Amino acid sequence: MNVLMDVSVGTGAESFPLSFTLVYVVGFIAAVTIGSVAWYNSKRPPGWEDKERPDIVPKVKKEETPGVGEPKR
Repeated sequence: MNVLMDVSVGTGAESFPLSFTLVYVVGFIAAVTIGSVAWYNSKRPPGWEDKERPDIVPKVKKEETPGVGEPKR
């Protein structure tokens, strides 16, 4: 147990690297953005059926039979 404590304290790196922090921040922003687009394009929850789509959210058209038939080019 003391070896693990010595390794964690004795490395000399007192701060978390900035690059890792930036990856987490950018990933969080991307996840929120993609999730928001998916939520707005899904079936509206109760009470939101008559609300308009925000201009920033793109309209995604559904296919009648996705994955069936010839691929579109």
